[in-house]
Amino acid sequence: MTQRGNDSASGRRARGRTTLRQVAGRAGVSEITVSRVMRGSPLVAPALAGRVRRVAAELGYVPNRLAGTLAGHASTQIAVILPALSNIVFAEVLKGLETGLEARGYHPILGISNYDAEHEADLIRSLLGWQPAGLVIATAGLTPQSRAMLTDAALPIVEIMDSDIDPIDMSVGISHRGAGAAMARHLVARGYRDIAFIGHDLSRDHRARARFAGLRAGLGRAGRALAPARLRLCPSSVALGCDMTRQILARHRPQVICFANDDMAIGGVFACIGAGLAIPRDIAVTGFNRLDIGQAMPAPLTTIDTRRHEIGRLAARHLIARLEGDDPPSHSDVGFVVIPGATS
Repeated sequence: MTQRGNDSASGRRARGRTTLRQVAGRAGVSEITVSRVMRGSPLVAPALAGRVRRVAAELGYVPNRLAGTLAGHASTQIAVILPALSNIVFAEVLKGLETGLEARGYHPILGISNYDAEHEADLIRSLLGWQPAGLVIATAGLTPQSRAMLTDAALPIVEIMDSDIDPIDMSVGISHRGAGAAMARHLVARGYRDIAFIGHDLSRDHRARARFAGLRAGLGRAGRALAPARLRLCPSSVALGCDMTRQILARHRPQVICFANDDMAIGGVFACIGAGLAIPRDIAVTGFNRLDIGQAMPAPLTTIDTRRHEIGRLAARHLIARLEGDDPPSHSDVGFVVIPGATS
């Protein structure tokens, strides 16, 4: 069916931005009802909300979130700052967070710091300028300026991924140092003595650095000495793990190689297979994060499950609880699980 000229997209642009009043008039409801539907309020009956959304879509209506906030309405935006989305780890955290937020009518606005503390400070400044209802952050390492901005912000803040911190407001995560120590206990129980470590840029990833410290300390308590770590000042990847494993094997074959995370460990497995080594008979491999691909290998990877979806879900719950006047705990440790796998 051919649309009439004044209902076309170009016609709407010619008349200017579609207003909330126009949506209300077309849908036969009040402006406050349209506003509630656009904010995802549970106070509107599902059938009515569906009709309003259909009309809004037909008219090309885009809510002006900032204008609503300046008019005195509570924001429904939650600022979220993550260090990366280049692997599934933070994507799974975001999925849990987004599910919890959107169920209550809130929506994340995402910024990526790329493990750069100065860029993270810029993101904090920019996102706070939009007056969000709350902020969730997996820090790259807060600068004094970042800490000051967050301390002064009049909104709930959840620092995620790490429980070994003194949070500005609330924290949800795991003990990374504890996870490293748990892997050390696993290896000691298996009888390993010649243990190597391969990691990425630990100077930028403070959580990976804490795991390494926990692993080294745990082995030391059991009378085991960790071989000098091999590190590469670049982001982790399967290719990096493969390349660095080949370098180690060219010089010495340890009993086990511990990797900073699963993607590097998977690369290590490929390198060992390419060298004709049987895992774990000739060499053992461990990772961290429990990626699905690691568990789908013929020999499932020994790793640690960090319960990332639960971290995101619980962060959303605590944030919403604070917004609704409740008092959630300032520290929440979701715990981790050592997955013995078949590679150690």
